[in-house]
Amino acid sequence: MSRVMDRVPLPVQGAALHAVYALPRPLRRLIAGPPIRRDGLELALDAQLLLRMLALTDTNLGGGTPADARAQLELRRDLVGPGVTGVRTRDLDIPSEAGDPVPARLYEPVSLAPGSPLLVYFHGGGWVIGSIETHDSTCRYLARNAQVRVLSVGYRLAPEHHFPAAAQDALTAFRFAAHNAEALGADSSAIAIGGDSAGANLAASVCLQTVQTMAKGPRPVFQLLFYPATDGTTRRRSRDLFADGFFLTDDDMTWFLDHYCPDVDMRADPRLSPLLAGDLRGLPPAYVATAGFDPLRDEGNAFADRLREAGVPVVKRQHDDLIHGFVSFVNLGMRFREAVSEAAGALRTGLALRSRANVVDLFRPTA
Repeated sequence: MSRVMDRVPLPVQGAALHAVYALPRPLRRLIAGPPIRRDGLELALDAQLLLRMLALTDTNLGGGTPADARAQLELRRDLVGPGVTGVRTRDLDIPSEAGDPVPARLYEPVSLAPGSPLLVYFHGGGWVIGSIETHDSTCRYLARNAQVRVLSVGYRLAPEHHFPAAAQDALTAFRFAAHNAEALGADSSAIAIGGDSAGANLAASVCLQTVQTMAKGPRPVFQLLFYPATDGTTRRRSRDLFADGFFLTDDDMTWFLDHYCPDVDMRADPRLSPLLAGDLRGLPPAYVATAGFDPLRDEGNAFADRLREAGVPVVKRQHDDLIHGFVSFVNLGMRFREAVSEAAGALRTGLALRSRANVVDLFRPTA
């Protein structure tokens, strides 16, 4: 069946996917099958339906060559629907001491005045796949619903560039944003950092690097972390519980890490494994969102716990019924939108408290 579906043009696949999500709930349940329960949790219908539809294709995150995996993700990024309206964009290059400039894209809600907060965002993809384009809808959604500018960063990917290349690019991008805030239309005192999965790992890495350095310099004022990878050295219980069948697999995780950091001895470096950092004091307040049916769940929750133990203000939000990658499906199912909307609200509130504007209308309607 998967080979048949792969012969169907992607626009037709996308239309079919949205048509299924528009069906009445009883029909969606019939297609998805009986509820899936594991570890005392029940998978959301929206997530289960997506997994059932993906099973009809040969969709995998990892495996094969990196070039093939990247191409597959780029081709399928439009399946989840059109991007959010009311947000304008412009592409720019970030100068880098490593050589070639780091590509980036600035997202600006059309009605947002200059001097707004800014989120520097790093896409997921295991440090091997993913791009500014694959996370375009996510960044548009966060920009509009949090009413912030978003700078999405196209950091270097492995295996062409092993660890710590991505972490270096992430730090370069944050410093660029901080030093050029006015040109970006942003408030230099209200710059947050965020990302999903490997991108959340890079965001946490930037926070550590800016706090632990002896030199004074700009620091993020907030962390927005979606299901972060935080420890490349330890296999936790959730990785075994959800090793297969829930979008991100155990094999994917091994494939990604082997490409990004083939030197096993380097995986304990806090820039790759922030959970292993000796001291997390002084890091910015954080909103850490994890998914109940995600092999990365336990290490993300453990990082939130360590932040709290270090005295860092943190909201640990486990979405019991969701899967890894839910920020990428924000235009598809209501349950995905609910989760990302909650995070956008947390970001908006956290940044409003740091903005020089002092007064921010948190209840301003968004289109």
